[in-house]
Amino acid sequence: MPACPCGRTDAKGQPLALAACCGQYHTGQAAPDAESLMRSRYSAFVLGDVAYLLATWHASSRPASLELEAGAKWLGLDIKAHRVTGDDTAEVEFVARFRVGGRAVRQHELSRFVRDAGRWCYVDGDVR
Repeated sequence: MPACPCGRTDAKGQPLALAACCGQYHTGQAAPDAESLMRSRYSAFVLGDVAYLLATWHASSRPASLELEAGAKWLGLDIKAHRVTGDDTAEVEFVARFRVGGRAVRQHELSRFVRDAGRWCYVDGDVR
């Protein structure tokens, strides 16, 4: 079984399998918190799952379409902080690393999430 791209590990420090981690959210289970949604969205970028990315983007800020960076090689995700900011709001600060066209990219972002109808959604983020 392939390891989950998000890098989450079990209590023994072993990588979780995709099916036991983000894969369950990609197939319809609601993410329990904003950090889990953030991780599953990172995994969706790695796997090229545009439909999932759009489905987990809040309607108030969702683009009509999304085109992923062609040839991007995702290298890792580091969650810096996960803060609950209200009953149905949260923030996740992360650094995602990838390479595109031979160029290394480090995206440091503070993302905002809202729980809408029982499901966490990405709203927007500030790139740092």
